[in-house]
Amino acid sequence: MESPFKSDILKGKVALLTGGGSGIGLEISTQFGKHGASVAIMGRRKTILYSAVSYLQSLGIPAIGFEGDVRKQEDAKRVVELTVNHFGKLDILVNAAAGNFLVSPEDLSPNGFRTVLDIDSVGTFTMCHEALDYIKKGGPGRNSTSGGIILNISATLHYTASWYQIHVAAAKAAVDAVTRNLALEWGTDYDIRVNGIAPGPIGDTAGMRKLGPEEISNKSKEYMPLYKLGEKYDIAMAALYLASDAGKYINGTTLIVDGGLWLSRPRHLPKDAVKELSRTVEKKSRNAPVGVPPSKL
Repeated sequence: MESPFKSDILKGKVALLTGGGSGIGLEISTQFGKHGASVAIMGRRKTILYSAVSYLQSLGIPAIGFEGDVRKQEDAKRVVELTVNHFGKLDILVNAAAGNFLVSPEDLSPNGFRTVLDIDSVGTFTMCHEALDYIKKGGPGRNSTSGGIILNISATLHYTASWYQIHVAAAKAAVDAVTRNLALEWGTDYDIRVNGIAPGPIGDTAGMRKLGPEEISNKSKEYMPLYKLGEKYDIAMAALYLASDAGKYINGTTLIVDGGLWLSRPRHLPKDAVKELSRTVEKKSRNAPVGVPPSKL
């Protein structure tokens, strides 16, 4: 699909993406690169990491990969520093690393709960913390008047509640809180814009394969507002918008990209039945005697 953005919208920018070697993260890496950015990706799995770098380079994108675990502060610090040493600066940090699995609360160990929070929420804060000196205004390679950009990949699970996702819902609620608080404080002090993206169900991703694709292909699809899965491209376009000057006055917002799914509920009555029921109820209402209490005057 052809991008609606100019190909140089991120020209001269340097982006570091955690979880940028696969799925949504790789698509964001690809689109950032196609739109002018140099890209560094961080990941724990060497094979996937270097395969992604080779793919990006084959597209003519200046790309490099660094092994690291967002749960480890020393890894976060090292990868940020290596990115700046390689490209000369850092403009955009995307926190896309995440962990997930289906489990009922009673079967989830505290350690399993903690692991997802460590990757998603603590990992997000750790990366932001280690990147601050480089993305704030006046940081290495930056001018003294404008800071960089942070994008945190969230979810919609915690907006209501989700079956078998208590750990991820808690983690992503924390990610959203980090986004808002850093937008307030770092936006004020360092001119850094901090925003989030909350994807819905996205086709051809590990998340969909892991969390039950049959759920989307069965009857629940009937009440999805746009009646279809999203694409990784949809999330990447949202990231491009927020990372570019097109979103220069957006700060502290988590953009929901789910086709309206989080708003949806099962349709308890068919549309034709609603029309018939409405007419019947209205007719009864008009014919019913109106009870007026007796006057006391």
